[in-house]
Amino acid sequence: MINKFTKKEAPIQGLAGLGGGIASKLIGSALVRGESVFTTPGSHSWTCPAGVTSVSVVAIGGGGSGSTGASGGDGGSGAGLGYKNNYAVVPGQSYTVVVGNGGGYTPVGNSTGNDGEDSYFVNTSTVKGGKGLGGTGSSGSVNGGTYTGDGGGNGGAGPAGENGYAAGGGGAGGYSGNGGTGQGFYQGTPGNGSGGGGGGGQRRSSTDFGAAGGGGVGIFGQGSNGAAGTTTSGDEGGKGGSGGTDGGDFEQSGHGSRGGDYGGAGGGNFRSNGFGGSGRDGAVRIVWPGSTRQFPSTDVALT
Repeated sequence: MINKFTKKEAPIQGLAGLGGGIASKLIGSALVRGESVFTTPGSHSWTCPAGVTSVSVVAIGGGGSGSTGASGGDGGSGAGLGYKNNYAVVPGQSYTVVVGNGGGYTPVGNSTGNDGEDSYFVNTSTVKGGKGLGGTGSSGSVNGGTYTGDGGGNGGAGPAGENGYAAGGGGAGGYSGNGGTGQGFYQGTPGNGSGGGGGGGQRRSSTDFGAAGGGGVGIFGQGSNGAAGTTTSGDEGGKGGSGGTDGGDFEQSGHGSRGGDYGGAGGGNFRSNGFGGSGRDGAVRIVWPGSTRQFPSTDVALT
């Protein structure tokens, strides 16, 4: 007789979870399938369960925040996404997992945005979703976060906001392409995400102050591309890619809007009477067995 049950060593979490957890299905005495998800920023320790000898991992960094500026705040850049497949592990051994913070909102006043942080498994040379950068407030656009691993995508750039325009945030990187660039003074339109990445956010003029955030990206394998934000009211934020959430739309208060989960960047803010939008936190997901469950899309969907 086949005996199946679920072993829980910590709360399992999905897109809105608050910690790291392990869930494994057992047939007889051998672990054959499971996963662990981490979305709380900081350093964690993952202990390899009995019977598990290989894993596949996706890591998304924290997005950058938008800046504030007297002539137009710059948008933050989206975080990168990296994945590693069929990585050998040893049962009972502990492995480092780091989830990167998103760049916190930029305080009122003329100031630069805040960088996000890298997310990774074991170390940044094994698999990494690189941090998005905060808008500079003075020196133009900033590049999106990079990645390390078997594949992935860079985050969308955070463009310059000038001459009365606050720039939109960049989208998070995809599984096989980059996040969309936010719209700035020199970018006529925001960019769509590619390879399942998040879309870029819309800019906003001086009469309205704050720009939209970039879309995030999900952790359950490659899905549809996140579209760029539009000029329709309530639809300005970049759309999430691969199941990620959308960046924030224009806010009535005139502040820059936040990025989407995971890894989307915040929009910039014009003048000094509002704050730049925050970048969103990163995430790390581990699945096993790594020999058969592999990113970007082989048996890694939410189960």
